[in-house]
Amino acid sequence: MIKGFKDFIMRGNVVDLAVAVVIGAAFGSLVTSIVDGIINPLVAAIFGKNDISGVLSFTINESTFSIGLILQALLNFLAVAAAVYFLIVSPLNALAARRKKDEPAVDEPVAPTEVELLAEIRDALRDRA
Repeated sequence: MIKGFKDFIMRGNVVDLAVAVVIGAAFGSLVTSIVDGIINPLVAAIFGKNDISGVLSFTINESTFSIGLILQALLNFLAVAAAVYFLIVSPLNALAARRKKDEPAVDEPVAPTEVELLAEIRDALRDRA
């Protein structure tokens, strides 16, 4: 039972996934701090507010609606998605393409066409008769 657990833990996929989660959390906090420290204050300054969450806020019957809060979450999401794509996904795709280009081509056997198969069947039937 312990050997099975050890094999599970040491399997490449589990270790890679654990590393990805830890790095992703650290990377997410880095991008969030950039968005909160630079991008959100710039957008808030454009609208003349202290914080982007206060932009386009209004109250109806003592209920406060904040479109700025949605904008802030959207900006955070877009910043994290762009950073992940341009700093992780795109370089890894380029690396995978380069590795695939360097691999020798594997010659796959060509399957016979329908006409060739029918000719073989015809010849086999002719030889039987």
